Amino acid sequence: MEINILLNGRKKDMGKIHKFKECPANALSSKDIRSVDYCDSYMITKNTDDSIDTITTKILNNSPAWADKLMTMRDFFVKRFGLKTGKKVDSNKADDYQIGSKANIFTVIDRNENEIVMAEDDKHLYFRTAVMKKEAEQGTEIYLSTIVKYHNIWGKLYFLPVKPFHQILMKYLI
Repeated sequence: MEINILLNGRKKDMGKIHKFKECPANALSSKDIRSVDYCDSYMITKNTDDSIDTITTKILNNSPAWADKLMTMRDFFVKRFGLKTGKKVDSNKADDYQIGSKANIFTVIDRNENEIVMAEDDKHLYFRTAVMKKEAEQGTEIYLSTIVKYHNIWGKLYFLPVKPFHQILMKYLI
């Protein structure tokens, strides 16, 4: 699908974004996951020789204002139910995301030279997101993948209204 986003009255050409219903083969993001309730992966091909850390920083810092406002609203409501709220960490200066460090609101749980996996675990669901790069003939394929595992019915109910916004945001970020 060809994606164009209207920014300040001008179109921003996002290139051709491909959506997959599973993570790329041999991805760290799906390591040690026995069952998944939701998974998506978006891929775009770019000409870049950026490191995975630089690519991750660019993606994390590409969040639009509307998504930040939605996260603020989400945090306001879910804290009443004892769910975790996200405090955004400045990712502008990140040049090396180490395991255990924060990447925006997520914790880095695994990485190698081509992939950074971030996750959060809460009472209602387990969430993993990953940025991965693969060299290809046409350039570098950049993947942004998400895995969700519900812990209970509340996770499923929570993710139901979140899912459409999540999908729009993933296309925007990549």
